[in-house]
Amino acid sequence: MTVFDSLQSVCDNPNIPWKTIILGFSVGQFLFETYVSYRQYKALSSNKLPAVLENEIDQETFEKSEAYSKAKIRFSIVSDIYALAQKIAFVKFDLFPRLWHLGSKVSTILPLKYRAVSTIAQSLWFLLVLSNISTIAELPFSYYSHFVLEERFGFNKTTIKIWITDMIKSTLLGVAIGGPVLYGFLKIFDFFETNFLWYICLFLLSVQILAMTLIPVYIMPLFNTFTPLEDGELKDSIEKLAKKVNFPLDKIFVIDGSKRSSHSNAYFTGLPFTNKRIVLFDTLVNSNSVDEITAVLAHEIGHWQKNHVLNMVVFSQVHTFAIFSLFTSVYRNLSFYETFGFVVQATEATIPEVAIPTKVFTAGFPIIIGFMLFNDLLTPLECSMQFAMSLLSRIQEYQADAYAKGLGYTQNLCRALIDLQIKNLSTMNVDPLYSAYHYSHPTLAERLNALGYVSEKKKA
Repeated sequence: MTVFDSLQSVCDNPNIPWKTIILGFSVGQFLFETYVSYRQYKALSSNKLPAVLENEIDQETFEKSEAYSKAKIRFSIVSDIYALAQKIAFVKFDLFPRLWHLGSKVSTILPLKYRAVSTIAQSLWFLLVLSNISTIAELPFSYYSHFVLEERFGFNKTTIKIWITDMIKSTLLGVAIGGPVLYGFLKIFDFFETNFLWYICLFLLSVQILAMTLIPVYIMPLFNTFTPLEDGELKDSIEKLAKKVNFPLDKIFVIDGSKRSSHSNAYFTGLPFTNKRIVLFDTLVNSNSVDEITAVLAHEIGHWQKNHVLNMVVFSQVHTFAIFSLFTSVYRNLSFYETFGFVVQATEATIPEVAIPTKVFTAGFPIIIGFMLFNDLLTPLECSMQFAMSLLSRIQEYQADAYAKGLGYTQNLCRALIDLQIKNLSTMNVDPLYSAYHYSHPTLAERLNALGYVSEKKKA
């Protein structure tokens, strides 16, 4: 008997208090993350800059950065309380089966071929209802984030029109793209039943590759304008760097990020072993020198040189395989679904025509809901995985910095990082536990120390 068979035999116990376990894990995660945020809030009360930044950051910028970071932490804690309250309500009051039935009722307004006449169709309608309710429920927080918090610190450039348009586009794309992907996902469970594992992993890998290929080219331009970088010193500098290190550069674009925010960034897109597109935010191009921007791109090219994208794809697939291997232990467990208000029947049954009942009879297993609830069971594992993912990401950032340093860009990269830190009001003092859990990048002080940066002002 394998480990997964043993786990399945344990999970088949009808007396397992699934609701209590999920609520316990959810509350535990909230308490842990609140504690981590509290530690960071205390760290932000420090009046002293890290030594390497003392000659780089003025007191006014430092205090504004601390205030911005504190405001974001307070906002995140309130958001977490709201999310926890939603989760408790869904579990406590059996809202999943209620929305499951509501999705079926909504579908009756359409022609028969679009109605929830199968478990897969009902799953699609359930997610459509759930996603729209979630979008509406999150509107106050989204509005506050953009038009209060970010506005207060001078970052928001988004208008109400752009904000609403983005939500509409995202919703339509979710239906147009998410619908077929979810259909394929559920069809694998329906067709293969007990031996779905390798097929689902292959399917999700294909989706990931398609997303990496198509999103930068066809989806992102729906939200931003991508303009080819004009001929000139910056383009020449980037192309010279790409040629020097044999980076497969295809095109260089400038994106109008300033229409939403004054934050800056730069990145490249493209699958491993294919040509790459470099994307520069206009806020970066307009405020940094050619040498600094080139240094930032040397860092990004370092990720390519070290195969970081490929490594993360492999890591992601291993993670996916582990999750779905564990999912086999509960995905057809009758007591698991019945605990949350479902009654699964072996033969097709008619959903009672009553006003959103507590118990919803379904002809098949509501796999999508089972997977959502199963993710809550994985909370302790996923918290540990977040530490591992953050650590791996930070190691890769150090390696990319070291690569840029090896090309002779140390000083310009450091100057660019400091400038980005100032413009973005990024956090100066970071609690170690908070950083280990939340940060995919080392702190600025850690990166400067690793690069061996010595302030020009200190030399003087």
